[in-house]
Amino acid sequence: MISKQKMTSIVVGIIVVITATTYVFMTPYNRIAGIRIGGTLTAPPTDWNSVKGRGIGQLKTGGFPPFVVNMFYATDDGGLITATRPDGGYWSKRARIAPDGYLRVGDETFALTATEIFGDERLPYLEKYGAANRMSMGYDFEGEIIVGASEPLHTWKVFYWTAR
Repeated sequence: MISKQKMTSIVVGIIVVITATTYVFMTPYNRIAGIRIGGTLTAPPTDWNSVKGRGIGQLKTGGFPPFVVNMFYATDDGGLITATRPDGGYWSKRARIAPDGYLRVGDETFALTATEIFGDERLPYLEKYGAANRMSMGYDFEGEIIVGASEPLHTWKVFYWTAR
């Protein structure tokens, strides 16, 4: 007969394995961060506007441990634009420290480098992102902009991602 302590250890072990497997293989596609980005590493396009102009992709920041989140992005000729509220979002801190990352759009994954944009230089990027004339904005996971959902735009952090 198995003791209660051994049975508890087995159950806890099974829960840990299921949780770890879910975290590695499924969470980049949900609202919590994961570590696996997937997709096929693809050469960057010559015109980033050919990559669906706006949408939700999975962003993998540089550094260790790996960190993958769903991210709303917008494109222009030279790269991709991402932005975040100034709420201490972990991905933006990671992008500052280790700017080499990846963005997955559909089945394509692109190797990119982030450059943070500061001050009034952010306005043209926010305009392409879809927010320059709004006081504040957020987005849902279908990519729809929600006006008035967050902090004023002048406090947002903007990153421009280019091919590396």
